[in-house]
Amino acid sequence: MIIREKAVAQKRLPTKSFSSLLWVYAHLLLLMILSVPSVFSGQVVKFLPGYDGELPFKLETGYISVGDSELFYYFIESQGNPQEDPLFLWLTGGPGCSAFNGLIYEIGPMEFDIENYTGGLPKLKDYEYAWTKTASIIFLDQPVGSGFSYARTAEGWPTSDSKSAEQSYQFLKKWLNENPKYLNVQLFVGGDSYSGITVPLVTKKITDGNKEKVKPFMNLKGYLLGSPHTDSVIDENSKIIFAHRMALISDEMYEAAKKSCNENYVTVDPANTACLVALGDIHKCVKDLFRNDILEPKCTFASPEQEEQQDRRSLKEGHSDFVLSPPMIPSLWCRTFNYALSYTWANDDTVQEALHVRKGTVWNWKRCNKSLSYTKDVLSVVPVHRELSKLGLQVLVECGDRDLVVPYVGTVKWITSLNLTVVSEWRPWFVDGQIAGYTKKYSENGFRLTYATVKGAGHTAPEYYRRECYNMFDRWIHYYPI
Repeated sequence: MIIREKAVAQKRLPTKSFSSLLWVYAHLLLLMILSVPSVFSGQVVKFLPGYDGELPFKLETGYISVGDSELFYYFIESQGNPQEDPLFLWLTGGPGCSAFNGLIYEIGPMEFDIENYTGGLPKLKDYEYAWTKTASIIFLDQPVGSGFSYARTAEGWPTSDSKSAEQSYQFLKKWLNENPKYLNVQLFVGGDSYSGITVPLVTKKITDGNKEKVKPFMNLKGYLLGSPHTDSVIDENSKIIFAHRMALISDEMYEAAKKSCNENYVTVDPANTACLVALGDIHKCVKDLFRNDILEPKCTFASPEQEEQQDRRSLKEGHSDFVLSPPMIPSLWCRTFNYALSYTWANDDTVQEALHVRKGTVWNWKRCNKSLSYTKDVLSVVPVHRELSKLGLQVLVECGDRDLVVPYVGTVKWITSLNLTVVSEWRPWFVDGQIAGYTKKYSENGFRLTYATVKGAGHTAPEYYRRECYNMFDRWIHYYPI
């Protein structure tokens, strides 16, 4: 009997080993398939929770693998003429803010129906003055940890200015290889706020790649910067000058700081008591301002946390960490209410399913993720702008003139440092016969830089004056004077 059982076992062994071997091969094959990016990484989204009916524009979402990272994007094809309209790679700032922020609050074709919000999943509605009316835009969640982008390994999580720029460039190369019909249209790189660092770095990588004949060749025509962080010292010093110009501090305060600090308010010698006292006095005057827009009320940063075990609740139920009143009650409204809606919408399971978000990769979506492992290893991109100014590129630099995060004062200073020739002096620009801001144009050897302010706008300008900013963009992108 024992001999028989042994014989049966020996007889079955080859079959069992063969099936195990098949399982191993199948498992390895699956891993190989998953590790290689699909031929088409994006999927078309025709319907979105909160929006009534089919989307009136082409929306595609997906991931592209770059190293150990999976970068998520929203692509909206131009609602005008996609075969001729330009293509934009749009990088939102932070670092760590989702590209959805730019899409829904600044330049995209949708917005939340904030005025009629009464709780639950926020509704979406069309927005008339979208930049996608005249351009195709890739809204990229970068760096890793922004929006729905994630790292597959622990080593892929830490990032930096230089690494983020490289990943964005590699993403664009892969995206264009997958979508070759966009290779012939004009290409621009755009972004705002902290992406003032990343945009010129990515632009430089594209020009270098084209020069070295890296495939695919990119039909780069220029770049766009909104309220751009550019140089750590220039931007920080400009806040004191801006505060004085806006009558936020007195002449005496400004002169005391200017003299005692020797016009350097960033690296202060701890022994320089006079400078520290002067800066302390200035801080008392501005600390309670909403720095994004000095004309609006200061509110708690909106980040409504939802417990996984609890049902999602109405924003009306008295959370203490953000203002809950919609614009229908102006005396109680704060801009953070607008932001709060994005947390509820983007963390909804049906929304993530519609967007084709991979389950389990991002457990808590944030409009701006402040927990990145991020190194700011590029303190100034002025030298990069100087190199790019030797090329025949079209550049638009725009900003709100009530922005204390990246004041226009610093922007003007670094533009002036490029020593470009002024071809159009300072003048107002108009929308519907009203002054929308002021502009100045520079040129040098085919390089054309247009600088424009948006009157009364904060950080960033398209969020505050979307119609005016659309008009500005529409003129610039079609090579008309602003």
